[in-house]
Amino acid sequence: MMNRSFYTCLMMGAALALGACVGPDANLDITTASRTPLSRYMLQVEPDQDRIALAVRTDALSANQQSAVAALAGRYRASGADRLLIEVVDQSDSANARMVGHVIRTLETYGVARHQISVANYEAPAANAPLVAGFATVRAQVPQCGSQWGNLSRTGNNNGASNFGCAVNANLAAQIADPRDIVAPRAMTSPSAQRRTVVFDAYRQGQTTSAQREQLLSAARVSDVVE
Repeated sequence: MMNRSFYTCLMMGAALALGACVGPDANLDITTASRTPLSRYMLQVEPDQDRIALAVRTDALSANQQSAVAALAGRYRASGADRLLIEVVDQSDSANARMVGHVIRTLETYGVARHQISVANYEAPAANAPLVAGFATVRAQVPQCGSQWGNLSRTGNNNGASNFGCAVNANLAAQIADPRDIVAPRAMTSPSAQRRTVVFDAYRQGQTTSAQREQLLSAARVSDVVE
């Protein structure tokens, strides 16, 4: 009886010791740990402004200013924003009025309609403040990683570390070309009717429907590799 009681106590002590070794991580937030890494660090966007500042000139726009306005017009048309706003210190000033006219005409040249452009005043500490042109947009919100890791040696609850998955989404947010893709996918472009006709004709004739591949790596074409 004494041996049985001794072994029973010994097994109970071992079970308690093992339970202590694999216990939950006390440093891990339960509400955070209950979510997956994808939902814990979701890609998000925040409001932003795409604007350029142009020095007010008495004559036409400089070559650099024309390039900047042209690039702004391209970004505006690609963004789908409702309004492009031009701001100056005082619209009644003759130099500012001429500068606004130059910018508007340049924007129209690069595809921005006049009804999409608004002009307003803004407060500035100096009377010779630059003209500011731009539109509202969004930018990717990059999460701050490394702030909380918890106790990585305690994995008894089988949950991921509190910072797991942050670096991946931070890299995506920093590298994504168009943050609007985070909000919603882009609309599909219309299919090529000409290519579709070629594929169907080849199918009806029992021919291969895929495009022919160029044998770029054949012995005769190795010299075409760009270095």
